[in-house]
Amino acid sequence: MIKGKDLKPQDMGKPHEQLTKLEKLMDLPAPYDKPGMEPSLTEPKDAWKEKFCASLDGYIGIDTLTRPTTKEEEEEQVEMFLSGLEKIFSDETNRNFIQPLLLSFEYCAKCNTCSEACHVFQASGQNELYRPIFRSEVLRRIARKHFKKGSGIVEKFIGADIDINWETIARLGELAYRCNLCRRCAQTCPLGLDNALLAREIRKIFSQEMGIAPRPLHEKGTVLQLKTGSSTGITKPALLDNIEFIEEDIEEKTGKKIKIPIDKKGADILLTHNAGEFMAWPENPAAFAILFEDAGLDWTLSSDLLGYDNVNYGIWYDDSQAKKIALQQFKVARDLGVKRIVLGECGHAHKAAAVSADRLFTGEDYIPKESFLPLLWDLIKNNKLKLDPSKNNFPVTMHDPCNVVRMMGIVQPQRDIIKAVSPQFREMTPHGVHNYCCGGGSGFAIMKSMNFSEFREKVSTRMKFKQILDAFQDTIEDPTIPKYVCAPCSNCKGAIRDILKFYKVTEKFNVHYGGLVELVVNALVDIEKPFLDFLRDD
Repeated sequence: MIKGKDLKPQDMGKPHEQLTKLEKLMDLPAPYDKPGMEPSLTEPKDAWKEKFCASLDGYIGIDTLTRPTTKEEEEEQVEMFLSGLEKIFSDETNRNFIQPLLLSFEYCAKCNTCSEACHVFQASGQNELYRPIFRSEVLRRIARKHFKKGSGIVEKFIGADIDINWETIARLGELAYRCNLCRRCAQTCPLGLDNALLAREIRKIFSQEMGIAPRPLHEKGTVLQLKTGSSTGITKPALLDNIEFIEEDIEEKTGKKIKIPIDKKGADILLTHNAGEFMAWPENPAAFAILFEDAGLDWTLSSDLLGYDNVNYGIWYDDSQAKKIALQQFKVARDLGVKRIVLGECGHAHKAAAVSADRLFTGEDYIPKESFLPLLWDLIKNNKLKLDPSKNNFPVTMHDPCNVVRMMGIVQPQRDIIKAVSPQFREMTPHGVHNYCCGGGSGFAIMKSMNFSEFREKVSTRMKFKQILDAFQDTIEDPTIPKYVCAPCSNCKGAIRDILKFYKVTEKFNVHYGGLVELVVNALVDIEKPFLDFLRDD
């Protein structure tokens, strides 16, 4: 095993049972700076090592990447990878991404500015394996070895000195799932290069060419969504039952009798949610319904296949799956005849619908897509909602979903909203477009097979946990004061939920999490009892 600080890209093909391991992680602030405050790292089980690729860092992110049982199978997988490699560098088969891919591939100056910006690299204690350019450099060396065949000193001279074998390929596949694709590295790169794009292209090779992708993203993600309508597996009858429950819950909590509009033809707004909200956090679609009804908006939900779940996991690993989902989601809106699609609290759905799929429909088929954030700020600014911020008089901080701030540049509306309803709001450091990923991005929040959750809780979400602790340093050790982490994104909310649970932060220090709309509803003047559960006596 090689120490993290000594690891080199050429080592990826070398015959170690495990290439490297996590050692000294980034320090956390008080009260988690004391011994025994966080669970220790564990070792992978022998059975996992025998079946999967645990030879990178001991963690298994791709639960469908199993070790070949024959030499022929091993060679076949390597050949499939190399075939996929050729396709991502072809204008004919990767036209949408070839230009930024080649720029990032050819022009890296190795200044390591990206490493300073990467939360995974910093949280790992600066282990070389997680440096953004480490992964890119492995891909470069494999490509140079494959495309510019030479031998001996020539290979070393042209940067092709890496062994291409199953272990190299499999470790690279795993390494593509140690990056959240948050693109903070691309934002800071002085040349504008995008190492996250290279990570995603590696994921594409594995999925589109080799048929290998994490089950939570593919089999239980896009495939299930195309079959049932939602990656949660929730069907139309179950959705309708759930909405009935939400209506009853709204009346019980607020006294408001609301009939949520479903499949309303010609409505101004089709509101789309991450269906995970209906299952895990029904208070979020409830809060949207309360605010939209109070403001008198002409809106509807859809119960059609793919109309009630705005997620699109394909954008994380497979262009083909992403396109299939986007086409059906847009068809739902077109069939309803709505004037615009408003995206609820789901960051990657913002990117998938408003950026990645923006040009799938043009002309008369085009339907405008927009974030709920400017709309909600307009409602507050124009006094459509009567608010009493003193109802939220406790410390509140806000996480910025990467796809909303960095990808779409929506930074100010959420700040204006939260300042209007939370007198003790304090920013994370850094914040806005410079904020760090929650650590659950690009699928990590739902990838829980074997020991991958440990990598997420100990490494990829560690910087976010540090930011949360820093934001509440003045009150963190006083459990009588409730504290709220606002995460206006379903995926980020899931990651933050898991952080708080893993480190027992709610139990010990009274720290809670939730969305933005719930905080706004809690401040409504005409609601007597708190909407936020942690403030309720019952």
